[in-house]
Amino acid sequence: MLRVTTASLCTSCRRMRLLLPPSASASTVAPPNKRPENQHTVNSLYKLSVDIQKIRKSKGWVLLESSAFVSETANLLRDMGADGTVIARVLEAHPEAVLCPPQEVAAQRDLWASVCPGKQDLMSIVEKFPASFFALTHRSNQRANILIFRNLGLSKQIIGELMASMPQCFSRPVEHNQKVLHTLRDTYLDLGGDESNVHIWLQTLLGQNPSILLWPVRSWTDSLSFLREQGFSSEELLSLVSSLGASVAELRPENMWLALAFVQSALDCSTDELKKIVISCPAILHYSLPTLLTRFQALMDNDMSAQQVKESPNVLELNTQMVLYRIQKLASCGFDVRSGSLDVLVGTKKDFEKKCVKLNLTR
Repeated sequence: MLRVTTASLCTSCRRMRLLLPPSASASTVAPPNKRPENQHTVNSLYKLSVDIQKIRKSKGWVLLESSAFVSETANLLRDMGADGTVIARVLEAHPEAVLCPPQEVAAQRDLWASVCPGKQDLMSIVEKFPASFFALTHRSNQRANILIFRNLGLSKQIIGELMASMPQCFSRPVEHNQKVLHTLRDTYLDLGGDESNVHIWLQTLLGQNPSILLWPVRSWTDSLSFLREQGFSSEELLSLVSSLGASVAELRPENMWLALAFVQSALDCSTDELKKIVISCPAILHYSLPTLLTRFQALMDNDMSAQQVKESPNVLELNTQMVLYRIQKLASCGFDVRSGSLDVLVGTKKDFEKKCVKLNLTR
């Protein structure tokens, strides 16, 4: 008599699963209260070399939907220039794409193509931001917002990148973005900016940090009002705004006050000297009090003077680890930072290396 134990049955099941295709190895009997996977969807994705297990772990619900457009979505991506590897990568990253009606995806493709220099650029954006591309709602808002950015003089490339990285800006009513843009324009002119340069200025702001469109107008005006109360003139404010770019909207008055109070106290400077320091190093306004304190203390612990920091405030833009590394690097080459300007420490890695070469400090 043949005796079948639980262990032998499980072993047999495992062997059978190894011999069957992925669609057959999936359970055909759904557990109670759970829908079975759509085998047509699973098989279609498998043929495209998509990692089914990855989708099951991240967004398994997609495989349960009764209707999907796997081959149609793949064909659309292929027509846009994607090869098999890219198609698989896109569908693994954003499997919900196969649930989008083909006609809707085609309309989205045409809209995005209108702001992309070419097919390759469009496919590059889709590959990086598939969730943005396959967000098919609010197309009328997207079209209207594209128009106002075009009228602003933004290049197709910048608009395409904005749509991909900040889709919410294009999905909301055009009035929201118009309000922000009008506020920025009025601020620039109120601070003494030239009417003929306002479009270029706005383009620069959006290119530096498009997230400014997401910040309430009040946050922008509050930051400028605070700085004006600290004695900055319109000309100085325009310089600050142009240097800080869109990040002005992220500055909180209470944090800026703490930063300014610390710098003035630590460097023992007058109000006019403080303003000059901030103009030459606007990033100071971004840093929290603990960050400024830590960076300043690291310099003091290495025998730098407050006067040196006062003359080269941009050194506070470097984190403590970077400052210590550069001080040690210079010391190992026979250069004592304590006896000169801290400007030698400032700048990018490339800038620092160039300064070392100029000082003949390379080994």
